[in-house]
Amino acid sequence: MSEQTFYQSRTNDLQSEVTRVDFDSSGTKSFAVPIDASDLINLPSRTLSRDAVLEEYTQETVDGQILREVRTNATGNVERYELITWKLNDPENPKNWSKAYKWYCTMCVAVTCFVVAFNSAVITADIEGVAEEFHVSLEVALLSITLFVVGFGIGPMVFAPLSEIMGRRPIYMSTLLLAVIFTIPGAVAQNIETLLITRAIAGIAFSAPMTLVGGTLADLWKNEERGVPMAAFSAAPFIGPAIGPLVGGFLSDAAGWRWLYWIQLILSAIVWFAISFTVPETYTPRLLAQRAAKLRKSTGNDKFVTAEDLDLRPLSQRLRLFLLRPFQLLFLEPIVFFISLYMSVLYGLLYMFFIAYPIIYQQGKGYSAGNTGLMFIPIAVGVLLSAACSPFVNKHYISLVKKHNGNPPAEVRLIPMMISCWFIPIGLFIFAWTSYPHLSWVGPALGGFPVGFGFIFLYNAANNYLVDSYQHQAASALAAKTFLRSFWGAVTVLFTNQMYARLGNQWASSLLAFIGLACCAIPYIFYFKGAAIRKHSHFAYSGDEENQGSPEKQLD
Repeated sequence: MSEQTFYQSRTNDLQSEVTRVDFDSSGTKSFAVPIDASDLINLPSRTLSRDAVLEEYTQETVDGQILREVRTNATGNVERYELITWKLNDPENPKNWSKAYKWYCTMCVAVTCFVVAFNSAVITADIEGVAEEFHVSLEVALLSITLFVVGFGIGPMVFAPLSEIMGRRPIYMSTLLLAVIFTIPGAVAQNIETLLITRAIAGIAFSAPMTLVGGTLADLWKNEERGVPMAAFSAAPFIGPAIGPLVGGFLSDAAGWRWLYWIQLILSAIVWFAISFTVPETYTPRLLAQRAAKLRKSTGNDKFVTAEDLDLRPLSQRLRLFLLRPFQLLFLEPIVFFISLYMSVLYGLLYMFFIAYPIIYQQGKGYSAGNTGLMFIPIAVGVLLSAACSPFVNKHYISLVKKHNGNPPAEVRLIPMMISCWFIPIGLFIFAWTSYPHLSWVGPALGGFPVGFGFIFLYNAANNYLVDSYQHQAASALAAKTFLRSFWGAVTVLFTNQMYARLGNQWASSLLAFIGLACCAIPYIFYFKGAAIRKHSHFAYSGDEENQGSPEKQLD
């Protein structure tokens, strides 16, 4: 039987009434590894029906198979299929690779994430050079930042579904290559239109690695091992924007704004080569699908399958989950909306700094672009220190898991956010009222430290809370957050100059501090009222049969 005929027969034949049997093919009972909520966003849970056996992707069995019995609509008979899973200590399972190799893959994807974030920020060092050369306003030149960051919100809506079908590696390879190609015109552009169009395309392409990195780390590391690798990944998106203006400042002073694009090209080409030729496929559903196809071919037996072969949703349902569900969650779920709003404020603040620092230091104190870039170092230090604290936060969470007998409420994820939220307004108030031209450079620079320190705690806590609150809907909830966050971050750079001009340096920064202060109420409200809000939600996860009374809660 050909592959095409096989998949077509499964689509037509297996609209099924399912009986699960938790035995491997030898008759030995197989114990599944519990699926952690954070793993659900890295499994094909949105593409599969709610009858699918996701345990196939999270457990190991003696002979690498799980018996599945399915009553087909075509004959009414019960058919036996062997779901392909990993064998015990399977060397092809990415989680069983050597620690050294897993760390190499981890650093490859983390550095890629850093490079993407760096690329978004490095050009801020000499936006004026672009405006002067192409005879356009500063606002038009700033679109080179805006369009790139808008791509971060659009791309995941496409690349996340594709990665669940094609695997991680093809998406990494193709999108990074596309991004490298469309970075070249920025360095040689002869008009602003070329620069802006190619910058937008590069931003969409670069969003794919940012979307897939967390999943790649979940592929590689077991739950109990994941704390330190995730801390390394979490720091990358925030260190990149801090280092970008620093490198860009000295580079533009020495060689002009075009070299800000050449440096992107060089770094992007390096990470593309590293990922494409040294990091293999890590996505378990894709790897097991390949193994099942080989078994069918070598044995001539079409009973070797994966859950995706048996329980794939109709295309219309998948499209609705991928495209419509994030917006349903964003506008119908208070938890998703306000957490996304808070993350948007933080993301916008990060990009506002790219404009505010030159205003304070270059316009106010007469610093060069290079020296202004040095002022971002405290932000990077704060990010690194908070990343170093992440394993301790994870250890505290594990103690809460034990305290609640393995089933803590989602709201305990908010504790780090409730503590770290205060660092943002504190840092902003320091930045605001030490920014007078006659005062030392030290004050505003040190104001960036608590802001950087608070970023990762807030970011990770928000992601974890959304994942634990929505579980099977978590991928859509995170997509909604990314969409809103990226669009707000993209827009903020367009009005920051005008805001500082009208309000003055001190009150413009204070306005940001007051907004950050108001957002501090969000984690406290959800900590005390979140459970009641989720109880009345159409989409939030509940332990009692996943809220079986609601069709929405059963993933349609």
